[in-house]
Amino acid sequence: MVALGAASELPDAKAVNPTVLQNLNVAADGGDALAERSADGDRASRGEERAANTKISDEDAEAEAWLLPLDDYEFTSAYGVRFGKLHAGIDLAAPEGTPYKAVHAGKVKSAGYMGGYGYAVTVEHSDGTEMIYAHSRRLLVKTGDVVKAGQVMGEVGNTGYSYGTHLHLEVHVGGNPTDPIVFLREHGVDIKLRIESVYGIAS
Repeated sequence: MVALGAASELPDAKAVNPTVLQNLNVAADGGDALAERSADGDRASRGEERAANTKISDEDAEAEAWLLPLDDYEFTSAYGVRFGKLHAGIDLAAPEGTPYKAVHAGKVKSAGYMGGYGYAVTVEHSDGTEMIYAHSRRLLVKTGDVVKAGQVMGEVGNTGYSYGTHLHLEVHVGGNPTDPIVFLREHGVDIKLRIESVYGIAS
């Protein structure tokens, strides 16, 4: 009888307050939603981290890039002694107004009229190497600008001591001019392959 009496005192499941059950369900749903939001946050964080790493990698690759200053040109003069005087760069002929680009990332050391160079740009690179782009018709950068490899800096012209529109490109290492053909080849840019008339090899 006692056992039967105790059983009769147990609460009927049907008698449980529905509000309590509803609150329990809401709490469970809220926990699931919180866990899902946390997982979404983790995924977003990992995605942002990957994007940031990709951006850094792209920037590093961009900073290390070496490119040709012109897409299309005719090689007209090599580095070396000419008429008893050192021709300290190479000449790449192109139509007047053709845009030329920075060979490598750096900072514009000077931009303006430079006597025999005409309108010219000097870019200093992180290792101290300098490049001069001369005889421009128009300059599109100014002193102090930071440029990226491939950035347009000016237009091919015929200013200064020049006969015919062309880009005169010089490379100075340690303050001394060096053959741009050799220097650029060491950095993965092989102009030599396109100048058979000067170097006597197939293009």
